[in-house]
Amino acid sequence: MDTSYPREERPPPKRGPPPAAPAPRDHLVWAIFNTLYMNFCCLGFVALAFAVKARDRKVSGDVEAARHFSSKARCYNALATAGSVVLPLLLGALIVTGVIHLSKLAQESVGFFTYQFSGSDDDDQ
Repeated sequence: MDTSYPREERPPPKRGPPPAAPAPRDHLVWAIFNTLYMNFCCLGFVALAFAVKARDRKVSGDVEAARHFSSKARCYNALATAGSVVLPLLLGALIVTGVIHLSKLAQESVGFFTYQFSGSDDDDQ
């Protein structure tokens, strides 16, 4: 075994407290936008209440409660955003299909309700 070169000695890893988990997000800005935009069943306001609770718990140092309220705020924000996007699209689709159906119905009924006057009636002769 050749030991002519110097070996690199690594210092032992330092043991300390484990790295702290990042603080949970409170989703407050998202909740404010959802509250200001009119959404289905005031879900934005509920999300805002949970976001404020999450921020209060985070400031007071209760990370577990902050994580719980943050999760609820994210859920209500997602529901409010989905409702704000999906419901107008659904309403627009219903209006478009209704207009198409009514126009086809009107075109078919025009032929039914028109009376044709023609000179080639065999009953008059």
